[in-house]
Amino acid sequence: MQKTFLLPLLVLPLLFSSCDKKSETTEEETTEFKLDYEKFTLENGLEVILHVDKSDPIVAVATVMHVGSNREKPGKTGFAHFFEHMSFNDSENVPVGANRKMIPEWGGSRNGGTWSDGTIYYEVVPKDAFEKILWIDSDRFGYMLNTVTKEALEREKQVVKNEKRQRVDNAPYGYTDEIIRKNLYPAGHPYSWTVIGALPDLQAATLEDVKEFYREYYGAANASLVIAGDIEIEETKELVKKWFGEILSGPEVAALNPMPVTLTETKSLYFKDNFAKLPELRMVFPTVENYNQDSYALQVLGQLLSGSKKAALYKSIVEEKKLAPRVYSYQNSSELAGEFVIQVRGNEGVPLDNVKAAIDQGLLNFETNGFTDNELTRIKAELETQVYEGVATVLNKAFQLVSDNEFAGDPERTIKDTDIIKNLKREDIMAVYQKYIKGKHYIMTSVIPKDTPELAISDAKEATVWIEEVATMAASEEVSQGAEAVYEKTPSKFDRSEPAFRDAPLLKMPEVWTASLENGMNLYGIENNELPLVNFEISITGGHSLDPEGKAGIASLMADLMNEGTKTKTAAALEEAVGLLGSSIYIGSGADEIFISGNCLARNFDATIQLVAEMILEPRWDETEFNRLKQELLTSLKGREANPTAIAAINFSKLLYGENHPYGIPTNGTLETAENITLEDVKAFYKNLSPKATSFHVVGSIDQAKVSNTLSSLEKNWTGDTITMPAMEITTNDIAGNLYFIDVPNAKQSVLYIGNVSLSTNDPAAQKLDYANEILGGGSSGRLFQTLRIEKGYTYGAYSYLPNRMDKGAFTITSSVRANATLPSLEIIEDMVKEYGPGFTQEDVELTKNKIVKANTRAFESFRAKIGLLSNISKYDKPLNYVDKEQALLANMSLEDFKATINKHIAENAMVYLVVGDKATQLSQVKKLGKNVIELDIYGNEL
Repeated sequence: MQKTFLLPLLVLPLLFSSCDKKSETTEEETTEFKLDYEKFTLENGLEVILHVDKSDPIVAVATVMHVGSNREKPGKTGFAHFFEHMSFNDSENVPVGANRKMIPEWGGSRNGGTWSDGTIYYEVVPKDAFEKILWIDSDRFGYMLNTVTKEALEREKQVVKNEKRQRVDNAPYGYTDEIIRKNLYPAGHPYSWTVIGALPDLQAATLEDVKEFYREYYGAANASLVIAGDIEIEETKELVKKWFGEILSGPEVAALNPMPVTLTETKSLYFKDNFAKLPELRMVFPTVENYNQDSYALQVLGQLLSGSKKAALYKSIVEEKKLAPRVYSYQNSSELAGEFVIQVRGNEGVPLDNVKAAIDQGLLNFETNGFTDNELTRIKAELETQVYEGVATVLNKAFQLVSDNEFAGDPERTIKDTDIIKNLKREDIMAVYQKYIKGKHYIMTSVIPKDTPELAISDAKEATVWIEEVATMAASEEVSQGAEAVYEKTPSKFDRSEPAFRDAPLLKMPEVWTASLENGMNLYGIENNELPLVNFEISITGGHSLDPEGKAGIASLMADLMNEGTKTKTAAALEEAVGLLGSSIYIGSGADEIFISGNCLARNFDATIQLVAEMILEPRWDETEFNRLKQELLTSLKGREANPTAIAAINFSKLLYGENHPYGIPTNGTLETAENITLEDVKAFYKNLSPKATSFHVVGSIDQAKVSNTLSSLEKNWTGDTITMPAMEITTNDIAGNLYFIDVPNAKQSVLYIGNVSLSTNDPAAQKLDYANEILGGGSSGRLFQTLRIEKGYTYGAYSYLPNRMDKGAFTITSSVRANATLPSLEIIEDMVKEYGPGFTQEDVELTKNKIVKANTRAFESFRAKIGLLSNISKYDKPLNYVDKEQALLANMSLEDFKATINKHIAENAMVYLVVGDKATQLSQVKKLGKNVIELDIYGNEL
C-alpha cells in the first residue's frame, strides 16, 4: 500500500514498516500463524470477511473501496480524497451531522484515509453499538448521495484546503512529493498528481462531479468489508445481508494493469522552501508494483543500505562524512508502479553536492563489499514478530484482512508473503540492485532553505509548484450549514431507522500483579497470552526535570547515548544483538522520567532483558558516538525552527512556565543549552538513574514468577541512592489576557495555542477537569471541532486537553486555522469558552458520562494501552482499580460539579493567547480581538 500523509491514523501491515526487531528462529521454534476468518460474497458483489476475537467487548469494521487518486482525471484531481471527506457528512437515514458526532458519543472511534490506490473507512465501537455501526456504515456507503448539497460541498472544500495548508503548504518539505510525482511519471499517468490533488481542481468541483464519481466507483462490487471482534458469525451474516445487501452493485470497474515507468534521463531539481531550515536530498528510482516478485527483494535492499549501523549508506553519510544524522532508503510499492527512495536531510549548511558524493561512495561500497550474513538473517528474523504485531488489535486485524482481500484477492496475503522474504538469497538482493539502481536514471530533488540556494546540487533546475495566495476571505470561503437536501428516500425492504443499543458490555479491568525487588525497583504486570509477545517499559523518575540549569537536554542526550553500545559491544554490535533476538529496545527521556521501552517474542524475554541490563549498568560512553549524537541534536533543534506548530508549542510553554521551570524548556533543550553539554556532563547525570526511583511495567505472554526470576541479576547488580525531585516554581508574570504574536512570513495557516497553567495529574481535581472538558474539545464530537471544522470550514481540527504531568499541566486549546480566518476563529473560541460554563446542561452531563464509560471498554485493548495503565498506577500512585474508582467519580458528578470545575479551571479571563502566522496579513486583524497584543520572535523574545 502506498504510504501517504492522507492516512493519519492508519497503519496497514506492510512488511518492514515497523521498527520493531524480530527473532532469529529455527523451523522448530517458529509457530505457524494463521488468522481465522470466514469469507462470503453478497448478491450485489460486496466481499465480506468475518473474524471472531472475544478478547475485548468491542467490534472493528473496515471498508476498502478500490478507488484512489489513480482513478482521477487530469483537471479533476483530489476527488477520491475529497469524496472520502464528503462521505462523513450526511446520509438518508442518519440524522444530519450524526456521522461525526454519534460514533464518539457511543464510546467509539472512526476515521478514513485515501491513498493512490484506495479509500478506507473504519470504526471501533463497544459491542453494544455493533448493529448501530452497521446501520451508519451502510448508510454512508449506499445512501448518502441524495443528501449532498451545494452548501455541504463548499464547506468540505474548505476543510480539505485546510488539510493541504496544514500538511503541505505550511510544512517544511511539504511540496517534495508533488515535485517528484510531476517529474517521475509522464503527464496523464495516474501517479503524476498527488493524492490531495490541486486546489484549483478542488475549488472547481461541482455537485454533478461528485455524483458522477460516486456512481462510477462507489458500488458494492468495488469494495471489501471486514468485521472483526466480539461477534457471532451466523448472526453477523444476517445483519450484513440486511444492512449492506441492498446497496447497488455499481458499474463494473475495470482493473488497472501495472504501469511502471522508465526514465530516459536523470532529472535534478531544486526548490527554495519557505519553511525548511536544513537541506534535503532525495533520489527516486522507478521500480515495480505491489506483489511483484522483485518488490520483496527491493524491500530488503532498502533495509540493507540504510537500516543499521553496518549499512553502507549509514557508514558513508553519517559515520564517515558526518553530513547528516541519518539516512533512509526504502521501497515504496503501489498498485501500478513502485519507487525506490534514498532520502537524506543534511546538517545545517551542508552542500547537497557533498551528500550526493557520499551516497555514490556508499553505493559503491555496497557493490564492492556486499553485506554480512547476519544482516540478512536479522532482516528475515523480523518477519515473525511483524506478523504478530500486525494483528495485535482487532482494528489491525481488520486492516490486514480487508486490504489484502481487496488488492490481492487473499485476506492472508501479507502473512503468506513472509515465506517469500524468508527464502530470499544474497543473489536476489544484488540482482534487484543491478536491475533498478546501479547506473539507472532517477529523479533527484534538492529542497533547501529559501535563503541558501547555493546548497542545492550543482546545475539543478528550479522546480515549479502552484502555491496558493491567502488574502482576505473570499466569498467562496464563507460557508455555512445550509438547508437540508430535499429528496425522495431510496426504498428499502427493511426499516433503516437507527437500531437500539444492545446489552451494555461490562468493563473488565485487566488483572494487575505487583511486586518489589530488594534494590527498590517496583514491578507491575499484566499477563496476556493471546500472542507470544511481551512489551515492557522501565520508568526512572527524573528525566528533563533534573537537567541542570543552562544545560537543558542532558537527560535526552544521555538517553540517546545509552542506546549506542555497551562496555563490551559497539553500537553496531548491540544493534545486531537486539535485532537477531527479534527484539526492540529504546532508551528515551521525557519531562519527568527516563524510560526504557521494548518488545520481544516471549521466548526471548530472558536474553532481551540481559541486553537491557547491560545497557543500564555498562554504558559505553563512546566519545565519537557522543559527538555524532550532539550534532544530530543540534541539527534537529535547528530543523524545528522551520515548523510553525513546533514554534507555537515551545513558546506557549515558555510563556506559561517561564525560563526557569523544566516545562518551560523543551525536553531536548535549545541550541544554546545543547551546545554547552559535554560528555562529562552526561556521565555525571547518569548518577540520577537509581532503581529506587524505578518502576518496571510488563505486559504479555509471561507470568510474574518468570519476570521476577529474569530480573534477579539486575536486582543484584543495580544499586543507587534515593532521588529527590527538585521543587519546581512557576515564576511567570501576570500574563493572563495577553495575546502574543509570532511572525512566520507567508504562512498559509495560523497556529493557535490558548490556555493556562492548571493541574497536576496527581491533583484529585485533574480527573474532574478531564471529564468537564469532554464536551468542549474531546475529539471530533467536541464543540471546537464541530464549530471550527464542520460548521465553518476554518480548520482541519480543533481540540482542548489537559496533559498528564507530575507538576501542574497546562490546559490547552489548539488549532491550525486558515490564515484569513484567524480573527473569526479567535472570536469563536473566546465566546465558546466564556459561555461554556453557563451553558453547560444536564444533557451534557449525561452525554459525557455515557461517552467516557463506553470508551473505556476499548481503552485497554492494545499492549501499549495496558503499559499505559501500569504507568498511570506507578507514576501517579493510583490504586490498581483506579479506572473503576474514576468511573465512580464520574457517575457521582452533578451538573453543579461540572459547572464548578469549568468556572475554576476553564476561565477565559485567565487564559493566554498565542498566534503563530503571517504578520503582514494577520497582525492587524488579531488586534481587533481587543487583547493586549505583544510581538515575539520565534525564540520567544519580545520585539
